Amino acid sequence: MISSKKKLLLVTTAIFVVGASFFIGFFTGTESEAKNTTSKAPAIYDGEDAPKDIDFSIFWKTWNKINEKYVSTDGPSDQEKIYGAISGLVDSLGDPYSVFFPPKESKNFESEIQGSFEGVGMEVGKTDDILTVIAPLKKTPAEKAGVQAGDKVIAIDDTPTVNLTVDESVDLIRGKGGTPVKLTIIRKDEKEPLEIKIIRGTIEIPTINTIKRDDGIFVIELYSFSAKSPYLFRDALREFVKSGDDKLILDLRNNPGGFLEAAVDIASWFLPAGKVVVRETSRDGDVAEKAYRSKGYNIFTDKLKFVVLINQGSASASEILAGALSEYGKAILIGEKSFGKGSVQELIPITKDTSLKITVAKWLTPNRVSISKNGLKPNIKVEYTKKDFEDGVDPQLKKAVETLKNM
Repeated sequence: MISSKKKLLLVTTAIFVVGASFFIGFFTGTESEAKNTTSKAPAIYDGEDAPKDIDFSIFWKTWNKINEKYVSTDGPSDQEKIYGAISGLVDSLGDPYSVFFPPKESKNFESEIQGSFEGVGMEVGKTDDILTVIAPLKKTPAEKAGVQAGDKVIAIDDTPTVNLTVDESVDLIRGKGGTPVKLTIIRKDEKEPLEIKIIRGTIEIPTINTIKRDDGIFVIELYSFSAKSPYLFRDALREFVKSGDDKLILDLRNNPGGFLEAAVDIASWFLPAGKVVVRETSRDGDVAEKAYRSKGYNIFTDKLKFVVLINQGSASASEILAGALSEYGKAILIGEKSFGKGSVQELIPITKDTSLKITVAKWLTPNRVSISKNGLKPNIKVEYTKKDFEDGVDPQLKKAVETLKNM
């Protein structure tokens, strides 16, 4: 499953699938070995890349005072203290998507990106420094328990999330299948916090579903951008063409993203060859912009009547695809503003059993609009309220159908 630049390049998110982090934009770099540390202050690194004019004596004085004064006899090992110091260094960046993985966490992350994991099946990130559900995945314990996109998670079991990183929160939520976890959430339109108990399970990432309606409208529900999504989407389009329908709805609601290559490939069915699907640029603009372009399958004419549904659970690859289709005038966006996550993380092995995931770039739409800052605004805004959910009504889909019939 892992291929492309150095290992793989995904779109998004240090937004995490809880129990699976494979929806995270990253590619692996090179490895450098670190020496074992002892209770004495290790020698300061004196290589060519060593920082100049930095007073490391503060660190070592603190190190020695801890060893001299700290009363606990069962505190962390010297190596664990080094891991903690490195984690603090990365945390100082103020970027919730950059994180250092000690051995256990690094192993978990590696297994998760391979798609083998247990958890609750939802993707989370930080919004205004609050742990927020991006989207519960289809047919997972989180969705079945009633978790909704936009829920603010303020506690995991009895642990407040206010001072936790995304990764620390993920580590608390994930666990063995069959075991319970309790989330305390704040939800829009609810006056009091809600407590949701979820029984963890084995997560199977769903990808796609198709619906041929009796009114001549064809619906493709795309749940994730996995490695196999391009092939499944191609089959769905073949089914659409054979149906004889000329009206298409692509439902990207609660789709938290996935592989960049999948988003580009899917966009290629609707865009001429060479058209920019998404742009990649460094945060400081010190690296030349890179454009990812349509492969030019482009099998549809301007007669195609096309609507894309988005909501606050649409993130990353979903925003890339929807943004490109909208800016080129290929589709009308209906629903609610998307999540707004457009950054790339590079996964760099530091030692044989530790790694660093760090934000290295950001995504822009073809018109150079930042996805991260504001998300995508729909052409036609339609809210999905609590009452709609309770009544089993889908006003966004209803508006999409109405719009297509009037085109």
